[in-house]
Amino acid sequence: MPDQSATETPAQPRARHTIARGVGAAVAAVSIGIAAFGSVTSAAAGGDPTTSVTLVAPAAAGGGWDGVARSMQQAQRANGIVNSVQVVNMPGAGGTIALGNVARLEGQTDTLLIGGTGLLAAEIQFGSAVTHDDITPLAVTVEEYDVIVVPADSPYETLDDLVAAWRERPGSVPWTGGGSFDQLVVTDLAVSAGLDPTDTNYIPSDGGGEAIQALLNGTAAAASGGYPDNIDQIESGRLRALALVAAEPVEGIDIPTAVDQGFDVTLTNWRLVAAPGGLDDEQRTQLTDIVLETLETPEWADAMDRYHWTERIITGDDLDAFIDDERERITGLYEELGR
Repeated sequence: MPDQSATETPAQPRARHTIARGVGAAVAAVSIGIAAFGSVTSAAAGGDPTTSVTLVAPAAAGGGWDGVARSMQQAQRANGIVNSVQVVNMPGAGGTIALGNVARLEGQTDTLLIGGTGLLAAEIQFGSAVTHDDITPLAVTVEEYDVIVVPADSPYETLDDLVAAWRERPGSVPWTGGGSFDQLVVTDLAVSAGLDPTDTNYIPSDGGGEAIQALLNGTAAAASGGYPDNIDQIESGRLRALALVAAEPVEGIDIPTAVDQGFDVTLTNWRLVAAPGGLDDEQRTQLTDIVLETLETPEWADAMDRYHWTERIITGDDLDAFIDDERERITGLYEELGR
């Protein structure tokens, strides 16, 4: 099906009536995609997931969710884990349109949804009637880290320098980021630093590339963005990395964590694979095993290197508890923003 414009993370929050219009437009924009998706799933309904699987990426081709879906597709095909695997891109409303369409396939085992932090945030941001409680989470597979960056010629040499200036005059330090997840990271840093997030001068950018340009042309003084989006600019010396947003140092990434610098900021961009709701324990176990087998393939290992992902596998009861904790955490950050 044709690709459609969307970002992996939810659209920047605006006034309630603006959001409503945006969601309505998104619904209209993906109507053709939903019809195509419906024909695919109805043809395969009730099938054996080792025979045929549809992987739904809730954003357009080229984003992080799409990268997970297509990497899984390649690994499953190459190793005969699933005989026929196709990827369907279904952008709209931060991924909640795809969430709703997969949820309605209750009891079916041949459709898997790719999601993660951004989709959970969109569920909260948009007040989605369909939630993660209506699907069957199978496994968190990987996580991706944000980095706090400034231009190479910035007066801020350390995260402490940046936060000190931010504390002194909150509005004088313009921040940017490539999506709502990045703003949540900035919000988390503000809370940890004892600042009011609503005083932050945050300039939303349409993707990581635009955020980098905002830094380089002086529109923004600091940014939070995905490590994969920023690594080339950091290595070229155009950007200075002040902190890695991770719970602990990561092998191969020579950037001090925010935690090690005294700021308890650990929100990561994890990636989830889920199935429709209404599955029994045997079905959930079979699908989880398919996902775990996929994660053991050399093709998946290559994708992890290519996308700079870090393995983080969570399944079963631990996964259910993890999603509940993350929902509470992200809800709290939105409340800090007054939304």
